[in-house]
Amino acid sequence: MSLKNKTIFITGASRGIGLAIAERCARDGANIVIAAKSVTEDARLGGTIHTAAEAVEAAGGQALAVQCDIRDEANVETAVAQAVERFGGIDAVVNNASAIYPRGTADVPMKRYDLMHGVNGRGTFLVTQKCLPHLEKAENPHILVLSPPLDMRPLWFGPHVAYTSAKYQMSLCVLGWGAEFKGRIGANAIWPRTAVATAAISNVLANDEAMKTCRKPEILADTAYAVLNKPAKEFTGNFLIDDTFLYSEGVTDFDQYSVEPGTDLLPDFFVPEEDEAPTPPGVKIMDLSGLAG
Repeated sequence: MSLKNKTIFITGASRGIGLAIAERCARDGANIVIAAKSVTEDARLGGTIHTAAEAVEAAGGQALAVQCDIRDEANVETAVAQAVERFGGIDAVVNNASAIYPRGTADVPMKRYDLMHGVNGRGTFLVTQKCLPHLEKAENPHILVLSPPLDMRPLWFGPHVAYTSAKYQMSLCVLGWGAEFKGRIGANAIWPRTAVATAAISNVLANDEAMKTCRKPEILADTAYAVLNKPAKEFTGNFLIDDTFLYSEGVTDFDQYSVEPGTDLLPDFFVPEEDEAPTPPGVKIMDLSGLAG
């Protein structure tokens, strides 16, 4: 397994999960295209495309930092063209960029609705469409999306239908691409079982004790890395929960991913029922069922 000299186009890679995936791939000597909006640092979030590029190169990869709003077709076309000019092609696209505002219908301003749907669904489709001609020329091409399994239980729609529908647009793309490109390009989704310790989540949870119930972004980085090394013609159309998949790949030490090893973990949104994605042995997840509704 190696991504050496492969070119990975990652949206939202200036920080958090996207940056962790970029650094993991860079350790193989991959070329990383950091396609994100941040060129000046926001104190609440940290990280820019330039600091991410430095981290990628420190990890052993080559980096191209491109300021890109994935809602803008011309922006995306330019970013893809720059990637191909610099590295000669694109081997994989990681659709990591996403907008979140989980509120009830009356509390979602339309600008927030438009942002979520523009970034999540439209942005994922647009970036993949523009990368597609280059993926079709690649030896082992992959489309990877940070989105959940499709689960039509009202549990996930009642509290925040605007956010859920926006996030599921990304998953619907995976469902379609798994069929459309079967035997040619791998199209898969990955999703965390638990909350992940990013700056964005820190701003939501707002205290250090709550952050201790999260996992580090590295669990998704290792998940993405394993998927991108799979044979694309055979491994496609999958909706993977990070720890279930990694356990099937032989990983047994999940404490390495915990912010505070031994702490019961906070479940994320959209996690399937246990029979569909069993929790690995020894992993303890908080029971929030009493809070439903």
